[in-house]
Amino acid sequence: MQLTWLGHDGFLIESEKTVYIDPYQISGKLPKADVIYITHSHFDHFSAQDIAKIKTPKTIMITSMDIKVEGEHITLIPGGEFNNSIKGISVKAVPAYNLNKKFHPANSEWNGYVIEIEGKKVYHAGDTDFIPEMKNIACDIALLPVSGTYVMTADEAVQAALVINPKIAIPMHFGSVVGSVNDAEHFAHKLENSGIRVIILKKGIAVTL
Repeated sequence: MQLTWLGHDGFLIESEKTVYIDPYQISGKLPKADVIYITHSHFDHFSAQDIAKIKTPKTIMITSMDIKVEGEHITLIPGGEFNNSIKGISVKAVPAYNLNKKFHPANSEWNGYVIEIEGKKVYHAGDTDFIPEMKNIACDIALLPVSGTYVMTADEAVQAALVINPKIAIPMHFGSVVGSVNDAEHFAHKLENSGIRVIILKKGIAVTL
């Protein structure tokens, strides 16, 4: 499985399927999508312009309930699951919301996702604070926002990582709308002796996991 950070909260996962999560301001020659996951409708997560670059008539879109798109489209609310062995998709939507901010209210029912690929569970937290439901997340790889302002801070993301306890934690939500690589580095430093491997990805560079 290859994982590429596309910037901000966007990722490309390449395995038997080509999977995108929240593509935003993407560029270059990218493979067409089998599946695109969208966590919520904010412009830096649901970008029709970017989706058009990678979508085909066969692409499956899996999104929060507030998003309308053409083509095969599956909507989930937190707690919802979609499993189709023929199409090679296994995903559970999980809560993503703010506790002390107004940007991502819980009643919007926006999503994080736990996606199973090649026997590995990848958790994309979406735009969220460190919320109580994270204690129920089981995953191998956790993609966690670290920039603060609209999401949890790097220190709060450390707390989230320790509760979730993935094998690998990857910081996101920095270097574009808000936050910088300093937030990612702070996150990594705080987890140095935790037993969790932190990988700070470089934009556009794939890593094999």
